[in-house]
Amino acid sequence: MKRTNKELLVKGMKSFGYTVLAMFMGPFLIYEAFKNEGHPFYWPVLILGFICAILAIYLGFRSVSIVMEAIFGKKSKN
Repeated sequence: MKRTNKELLVKGMKSFGYTVLAMFMGPFLIYEAFKNEGHPFYWPVLILGFICAILAIYLGFRSVSIVMEAIFGKKSKN
């Protein structure tokens, strides 16, 4: 019976933590940017918010992939 790779599982859980952080920061920054449209930092904050939102999506898929690899092992090429 195959065992769970605990080191890889911990890496996946840390990645989930970063994912949750990015999931909250992205919408927050976008909201703050739209709330202050007249401010000189409108565009940089809006762009940073969209980058955080895209990063959250990427990290979410990556985190799930790492956890699945830790539980079920590497996929074989066959």
